[in-house]
Amino acid sequence: MSFKTNYKEIYSIAKDIYLHPELGYKEFRTSKIVEEFILKYCPDIKIEKFSGTGLKVNLPKNSENKLNMAFIAELDAVYTPTHFHADSETGAAHNCGHYSQVAIALTLFKELVLTEEYRNIGYNISFIFVPAEEFLDLEYRKNLKQEGKIKYFGGKPEAMRLGIFDEFDFGIAVHSMGGKYEKRTVEINSDLAGFMYKNYTFEGKAAHAGFAPQQGINAYSMSTVFNVAVGLLRQHFEEKEMVRMNPVILEHKMGVNVIPQSIKVGTDFRAQSVEYMLEGAKKLDNAAKGAALSLSGKVAVETQMGYLPFKQDRYLSEFVMEEFREFQEIEDIITDRAISAAGDIGDLSYMFPCIQIGYSGFKGTIHGDDFIDEDSEYIFSIFPEFVFKVMKRMSGKIDKNKLYRKSYEEYEKVINELEGEGNEK
Repeated sequence: MSFKTNYKEIYSIAKDIYLHPELGYKEFRTSKIVEEFILKYCPDIKIEKFSGTGLKVNLPKNSENKLNMAFIAELDAVYTPTHFHADSETGAAHNCGHYSQVAIALTLFKELVLTEEYRNIGYNISFIFVPAEEFLDLEYRKNLKQEGKIKYFGGKPEAMRLGIFDEFDFGIAVHSMGGKYEKRTVEINSDLAGFMYKNYTFEGKAAHAGFAPQQGINAYSMSTVFNVAVGLLRQHFEEKEMVRMNPVILEHKMGVNVIPQSIKVGTDFRAQSVEYMLEGAKKLDNAAKGAALSLSGKVAVETQMGYLPFKQDRYLSEFVMEEFREFQEIEDIITDRAISAAGDIGDLSYMFPCIQIGYSGFKGTIHGDDFIDEDSEYIFSIFPEFVFKVMKRMSGKIDKNKLYRKSYEEYEKVINELEGEGNEK
């Protein structure tokens, strides 16, 4: 077997998933495709299902292996109804490249099973197909949460809660790279921001704007003071933290002849470390409270946790770099390019070390309305072979003392601390 031999089948599956995108926790068709493929090549294997659409597959384990690795792929699409291949009913579109992750995971699975190469690798291998990486369609997820079906909006934190990742020592993921690259390229050590949503409801007092404005307390003016404070705060943040904030009006009760009584403003807060997320949340809360107090009003604070920052494991990335130096069909590598985008692999990396290898080969704007694969041979044949060789290179060489392990309970404590920074009346 070879990845070149697998290419036609794998690309057909990738194209099928791309043309039938599904939003998080709704990836029923995609999940079925994955299940049928796995059972086609390994009919007797056990598939553990979770969170409605998630799947976990353990390749036969070797009792002599001391380490367990999770290869993670994401099932969901993005809500972009203007995308040229968006679902006409749901607005879902595969403009983040998750469809290619799934296909890459499947070709790796097939190669490992049919060659039985997994028997020669010095750690046990599992494939985890996770729903709901994209942080969107939140009303649907709120309903799932209220029904007791999930606790977390993100698929990986939810899988962590369910114990899906309890056995693992490290994780490998892959992800499409946005942008245009002249050469076939991979990327390592691209750290991601963590983020949370901060919502502030300013409460004032209504009054006639012409007859007795002095009797009112202007909630809209409070939000204006808050926005000015947010702008002035920007110079107080560390540049290395790559802080991002985007305040917008979420709800209001306003008319031109009435002093505004209530307005709800929301902003995200993104940073590269948990510690700075905590610090930033406090600064934003103080700005909101000060804005309300300055005009004799009140403010209610709400915090919606997003994802934790993702610090790619530099030790594991060394194996990727070593393979790149010898692999002839990939010409370029990018390293240590932190960005302010986020992903729930940050949450998983809190429990154990993870890497996410980037791959080029796309055209259009990632999360835009024209994103699609361009160099399909590279994405679905050459790059999977590279990842396969990275996995083999790691065999017998990983020093367990250089890995770390934290429990879900420790993770939950951090999330509760971050969310505890808000929700004040």
